[in-house]
Amino acid sequence: MTKPAVKPQNPCFSSGPCAKRPGWNLAALKDAAVGRSHRATVGRAKLQEVIERSRSLLGVPADYRMAVVPGSDTGAVEMCLWSMLGVRGVDVLSWESFSKGWATDITQHLLLEDVRVFDADFGELPDLSQVDCNRDVVFAWNGTTSGVKVPDGEWIAADRKGLTICDATSAIFAVDLPWEKLDVTTYSWQKVMGGEAAHGMLILSPRAVERLVSFTPPWPLPKLFRMTQGGQLNEALFKGDTINTPSLLCVEDALDGLRWAESIGGLPELVRRTQANLAVLEQWEAASEWIAFLPARRAIRSSTSICLRIADPWFTGLSEDAQRAKVKALVAKLEDEGVAYDINGYRAAPPGLRIWGGGTVETSDIEALVPWLDWAWAASA
Repeated sequence: MTKPAVKPQNPCFSSGPCAKRPGWNLAALKDAAVGRSHRATVGRAKLQEVIERSRSLLGVPADYRMAVVPGSDTGAVEMCLWSMLGVRGVDVLSWESFSKGWATDITQHLLLEDVRVFDADFGELPDLSQVDCNRDVVFAWNGTTSGVKVPDGEWIAADRKGLTICDATSAIFAVDLPWEKLDVTTYSWQKVMGGEAAHGMLILSPRAVERLVSFTPPWPLPKLFRMTQGGQLNEALFKGDTINTPSLLCVEDALDGLRWAESIGGLPELVRRTQANLAVLEQWEAASEWIAFLPARRAIRSSTSICLRIADPWFTGLSEDAQRAKVKALVAKLEDEGVAYDINGYRAAPPGLRIWGGGTVETSDIEALVPWLDWAWAASA
């Protein structure tokens, strides 16, 4: 097969940290408050700006609380698991690596007794009809390592008694989330908006706040997990006073991404861009003889962490070690050409590819990538 002539302008297709917004360069950080305290007027103002711009862009209700927290999305999830669970039974949806991790934390570290874990293999989703929303429910909206998302929020009861705790890190800013169905929502800057790592975001409904102030966990809480003081919500946390010291360089980068999103049309345009990226790969997959989506059902297919398996019968007849070696060689070939970086599937997922299609990725780059994928496969098969 002839080597393609056109390369993606931006070869960064990693599923985290993700591609920066189009046109980004270091000059975007020139106004960062480096060397200043995050508690000084300038630092606190920038953190508050991240919260308020995020609220506006996402359409978060006015009575929901938002905060910048330590430890990326993982830290935000752990804060809530350790601070809120234990009042009632818990249902956990587990179908990819990170959601499986939450199930492990809840059953083996928090040691909660009344827990139901609904598992599914990579590429599938548990039966959502089994979920009891009068229990607390822990789930990922989008499984970053499997390319599987929940289809919508219809399965979540509006009159639920339990809390919904949603890890939304690779869905938020790419999906119009139903806030009325979500009590705890977490994400990180380094996913769909392509921000720098280490910082998490936490969004709490009034029902989640009520749980925080009415429930005292029977286990010790590390300082980084504490959201209340003296039985009251720590209001400062939701006004830009972070628990630990944030990077104001990262804060500036987050603001740059939010301003860019506003400039192109906000959430509707971000959703349109990621759907257009998925559509290019769907058209390619439909005509391909060697590639297929890991999630076969379109309704549960992610438009951000797009996961693919190699369907060529010759490949599927190899041992798993041989399959992984073949994929690694294919990925290395594309990286050597400067065409695509970091597109190997997640280490625990079936051997295959994972291509980030979030809103910071140009559809023209996905279109340019496709012929190179075919070329690399033909060269290695």
